[in-house]
Amino acid sequence: MDALAYSGIILNRYYVNPICTPSRSALMTGKYPIHTGMQHTVLYAMEPRGLPLTEKLLPEYLKDLGYSNHIVGKWHLGHYQLRYTPLQRGFDSHTGFWTGHHHMNDHTAVEHGHWGLDMRRGYDVAYDLHGKYTTHVITSEAVNIVHDHNTSTPLFLYVAHAAVHSANPYDFLPAPDQTVEELGHIENYRRRKYAAMMVELDRSVGKLVEALHARGMLENTVIVFSSDNGGPADGFNDNAASNWPLRGVKNTLWEGGVRAAGFVWSPLLHNAGRVSHQMIQVADWLPTLYEAAGGNVSALPEELDGISVWNELSSGAPTRRIEILHNIDDIWGTSALTVGNWKLVKGSHYNRTWDGWYGPAGIRDDKAYALETIVNSTTGRILDELKLLPARELIVQLRREATVSCGAGAHMANECNPLEAACLFDVETDPCEYNNLAEEHSHIVQSLLARLADYNSTVVPPSNLGDDPRGEPQRWNFTWHNFGDEPEPEVLLIENYVP
Repeated sequence: MDALAYSGIILNRYYVNPICTPSRSALMTGKYPIHTGMQHTVLYAMEPRGLPLTEKLLPEYLKDLGYSNHIVGKWHLGHYQLRYTPLQRGFDSHTGFWTGHHHMNDHTAVEHGHWGLDMRRGYDVAYDLHGKYTTHVITSEAVNIVHDHNTSTPLFLYVAHAAVHSANPYDFLPAPDQTVEELGHIENYRRRKYAAMMVELDRSVGKLVEALHARGMLENTVIVFSSDNGGPADGFNDNAASNWPLRGVKNTLWEGGVRAAGFVWSPLLHNAGRVSHQMIQVADWLPTLYEAAGGNVSALPEELDGISVWNELSSGAPTRRIEILHNIDDIWGTSALTVGNWKLVKGSHYNRTWDGWYGPAGIRDDKAYALETIVNSTTGRILDELKLLPARELIVQLRREATVSCGAGAHMANECNPLEAACLFDVETDPCEYNNLAEEHSHIVQSLLARLADYNSTVVPPSNLGDDPRGEPQRWNFTWHNFGDEPEPEVLLIENYVP
């Protein structure tokens, strides 16, 4: 992944939503989640809802341009009826899981006291994949799609990894033992397992790049890498990510919850090998990829919140985006908005439990960073062959430029308590959100509050519903099922009366 990032464009002001379902809905629709009812927390497996069927999704737009569309991995946008699942939302194939997580060896998901298998090939339960590590399954399926693809037709491949999401309570960070053993120098065991999951993901990317190169497709490919939320750090969801030095964790509106790891790579981009400080939001990918694929963005619906940044990514010019709505959640009473360099935060999730800064910091010493592993990686060797891999000196320079530094701001001259009053930060000079400037710039606070009110006037109410007992996996042979399509199975109770 580093080889692609350093030879592509590292997105240093790239934002997603604070948790997975909202981010995925924005990716697929080009709309902020407040405009599809997907803004409040995640979609649970027994909820009788999904991403509204009135929305046209990214693969459907690409199908209009003649694309063959495939997804491998996580969906998490609804499955209680088949019409909400990938094969009826523009994709030609899907191997993966419908819910938000599963264990990467046994492919079961534990949720709300229920346990069921969740691995599908198309509509069918993929029992034959049981015991195969999910990252390996996703890799194999993605590589096979590339190998079998008819190159006379353009391809959209959505690779939605399970790694490095938390799994089930009995094993939150599943990784192959051999890979964990390779990382014995990492003392913290949870961090070691997390790193092993990431290593497997990294190797997966390398194999996919290798497959694209072998088919002669790589030089006409756009690769986008994106997280769907900030890292669950320091034991959040029993995970071991790190957002250091950014504030907050997954499912918070701090920079650590919404500022994502991301890059874009393509030989079609003219100004690559750089760190971008252009403002980009996950909803922008729909119009951006549509334009990259040859579509006319002026023909897209006006109500999209995303904007195409394809030309600006290629040229390096500033994008038209000057503001990003991070989210409005009226159920939890939280919202956040960035306009230019100013960010406003109202309210806090978890009663401020996760409002701090969570490490570890990672490798900061350039000499300790193993440049040779980039050069000698599968992707590194291919890019070097294509004369697309930057020189070692440039890689070091890009790494320094992409590293977030917050200086001496940690003393927090002005404490922020967003449960009491809105907080204001200059995230250009203070990306770690140390210094609350609300009192000093009260006029900016009022301006951003007014802008939030404008957005709130357009909100579609959250579509969240309670768990439907029809979805209990024990009713469907212990699988997470499209329970809304079928009558409840008959239950026969036999009592053995002993006088």
